[in-house]
Amino acid sequence: MPTEVEAKYPSRYETEVLLKSGQKIMLRPIRRDDTGRWLSFINRLSDNTKYLRFHYIPKEFTEEDALRYCTVDYYNTFAFVAEIRQGQRNEIIAIGRYYRLPTQISAEVSFAIEDNYQDVGIGTKLLEWLANVARDNGITSFEAEVLPGNELMLMVFRDFGFHVTSQHAGDVLRLTFPIARTKRVEQKEQERERISTVNSLKYLLYPRSVAVIGASRKPGSIGQLLMEQLIRNDYCGVVYPINPNTESVMAVKAYPSITDVPGTVDLAIIAVPAPFVSRVADECGQKGVRAIVVISDGFKERGPEGAARENELRDITLGHGMRLVGPNCMGIINTDPAVRLNGTFSRIYPPQGNVAFLSQSGAMGLVILDYARNVNLGISTFISVGNRADISANDLLQYWEQDSQTRVILLYMESFGNPRHFSRIARRVSTKKPILVVKSGSTEAGSRAASSHTGAMATPEIVSDALFRQAGITRINSVEELFDVAILLANQPLPRGRKVAIVTNGGGPGIMAADACTRQGLALTELSEQTRKALKAAIKRDISINNPIDVTAAASPEEFEAILKILAEDPEVDAALTMFIPATAIGPEEMQVAVSRAALAFQKQDKPLLACFIGQRGVQRKLASGKRFVPSYLFPEDAVVALARAVEHGEMVRKPRGVVPHFKGIKRERAQEIIREVMQRSTRRPIWLSEEEIAELLACYGIRFVPTLIARTADKAVDIAKELGFPVVVKLHSSTITHKTDVGGVVLDVKNEPGVRKAFADIKGKLAAIGKAEEMEGVTVQRYVTGGVEAIVGVTQNPTFGPLIMFGLGGVYAELFKDVALRLHPLTDLDAREQIDSIKAVKLFEGFRGAPPADKPALEELLLRLSAMVEDVKEIAELDLNPVKVMPQGEGYWVVDARILVK
Repeated sequence: MPTEVEAKYPSRYETEVLLKSGQKIMLRPIRRDDTGRWLSFINRLSDNTKYLRFHYIPKEFTEEDALRYCTVDYYNTFAFVAEIRQGQRNEIIAIGRYYRLPTQISAEVSFAIEDNYQDVGIGTKLLEWLANVARDNGITSFEAEVLPGNELMLMVFRDFGFHVTSQHAGDVLRLTFPIARTKRVEQKEQERERISTVNSLKYLLYPRSVAVIGASRKPGSIGQLLMEQLIRNDYCGVVYPINPNTESVMAVKAYPSITDVPGTVDLAIIAVPAPFVSRVADECGQKGVRAIVVISDGFKERGPEGAARENELRDITLGHGMRLVGPNCMGIINTDPAVRLNGTFSRIYPPQGNVAFLSQSGAMGLVILDYARNVNLGISTFISVGNRADISANDLLQYWEQDSQTRVILLYMESFGNPRHFSRIARRVSTKKPILVVKSGSTEAGSRAASSHTGAMATPEIVSDALFRQAGITRINSVEELFDVAILLANQPLPRGRKVAIVTNGGGPGIMAADACTRQGLALTELSEQTRKALKAAIKRDISINNPIDVTAAASPEEFEAILKILAEDPEVDAALTMFIPATAIGPEEMQVAVSRAALAFQKQDKPLLACFIGQRGVQRKLASGKRFVPSYLFPEDAVVALARAVEHGEMVRKPRGVVPHFKGIKRERAQEIIREVMQRSTRRPIWLSEEEIAELLACYGIRFVPTLIARTADKAVDIAKELGFPVVVKLHSSTITHKTDVGGVVLDVKNEPGVRKAFADIKGKLAAIGKAEEMEGVTVQRYVTGGVEAIVGVTQNPTFGPLIMFGLGGVYAELFKDVALRLHPLTDLDAREQIDSIKAVKLFEGFRGAPPADKPALEELLLRLSAMVEDVKEIAELDLNPVKVMPQGEGYWVVDARILVK
């Protein structure tokens, strides 16, 4: 039976879903007050649909019937309703439910979908979310009785991804299938999500008609600028200005309301005062508009009143199945000649290109468009998402993944919406197209409030870096660098390695470039004897042939071209940088032509070529080779940084994908039972686990914890020490004091009985001296582990990112040096390996100054077992294993001290 908590309405299961048509609807658990809506829904069903659901055509249902169907306990019985907005209220258009069967681990499912909404994906979404709830409630399989003629429902079950078995039972088919979220099920869900998302954005980015609500004749107003940009940039569809106070705007007939427009409207751009936006959005929904862009501000960025207004807007758009960009945004641009849509108030229309851009900031969006034009960087689509009430980076990444017009994706982000979802999508997309991110808006306030070492060191900046690294995203430090890297990736192939050749007509810039390569981890390639001979033949002057190749100020364009072509053929050169100082007799135009001709050789070898024409930046039209440009940079350092980021992305694309291992012998049920017992013993939240509970919980997952026993008295401590064998460690046992070392609560290498008694007395005395004697609950005694390298391993729950797993240099210096690396849960084997190798002190674990190498494979396994424990025991709020003594190779590790907080 459900507990009192489980019987409450589970609002956490309220969710928005996209159908395969691109329409968005709400799924939520059914409520007892749904009886009127339930009756209305049932009465709208055709006789055939009723027959397929109930296996007979029922007579008229009563209020009593409705109450019975609307009453569930959200545990043994559960039902979802799908809603859309009709008029001024939401109406139920579909219901899916399960009933737990006597086996307790299986449930029977049934579905009813209104006739007009069948075959659009609602049944699939209901099944997906019923399975999610059922798994949470301990159900492992579903059963269903389906009439053979119900082909749509049979297709839902068979195409979902579950392994379905069927057998005839009289006039029905009895289907049975396990509901575990297997890899196949996950892949199917992700593919459906991708298709739905792409379809939903079609009307946003390729609208056949656009209404500008708030269109104005006043020069310089937002409403006037929106109309001006649509018309000036030759939008290929129909434009409808909406303004009740004028007959026309910019010589285009105006309409008082969108409901007065005679034709269909795919997209509405709204620029009216915030208090009127919800009413206007509702009218758009009634008109059948598929997407809206809300330019207006005055929403959650303005405080509680604005946040309430934004929630109302979101509910209205969801009820009508519309997609929403904004509010508080600057609009959208699509440069595809098939649409030529400038749905912004910016007078800048960027050149067509293969770079997609998302900006969370409207002000930064204006700057970005101007900068893109100045460096001649072509844009495919530009989206200013504003407050992200609906459409976010998660949606747009999936769209750009399949967009043939987009090669590189740029993001300017201030915060994340659903980072776990973002990470999953970005991992997939980044293997196909580079994703570059400038992330701002970091704060350490949350980490300062943490109770554990791990929580304190999980600063927002470190957490964001972990997310980007695992998702295959390249983090960029500035908007300027963002464009430097984007220009390279949009126009040149990825480097195959880190070996660089530099050609310059000035020694100083060559040295600057070489130094920058060293700082960025790039290598100046050693020129082969064959390449040296070819270069000497091409130069015909007595100069030293080294890398960088300084051809001096006397070099001609023909020499530059010949040198670059030779380097393109050298298999030891992964990329080349050519630099030109214009203070010579040769003009930059001649050199640009030479570089362009040489670029064809690099293109043939699929290698990147970069240029540094001092004083020039961006994509120069004369630096073209076919459809690709050679990016030009102001200074050598800019070019090298861009190349280094491209190298990093290339390495990420080529590296194998890790796997999440499954360990045998894990005692999952016992671990969950331990947590239940802890929760039942106290109403206080959160709760620190005792040493005994920690030891047993870690043992359930095969994590090696040094045997530790609690002693309330000095005599008991002596008995335990003799049982364990000397030497031992004596530590303060307290549920309130976190850092034992800070209060003198740790005594190491205690060699005999008198030493144990002295350690007990010393700890007690030190606490008494600082007025904390009553917080001592005894001591713990454990075997003294010598040798090894001290590490810290931990877990913290980030409110935005979920569980984070930390590894770093441990012991008493953990928070002093803060040499740590974080990764998002769950960890793959590759994540664990890279996490260990990414800290600055990794050499200590590899054998430093004669010390034996530590057992890194055992350390990797510890991280992976900890990730498995976090997956199963979701109540873990914070966890520190510090120190972890990592022993020499083959000897494993020992967790010496541990703290676990649950809630």
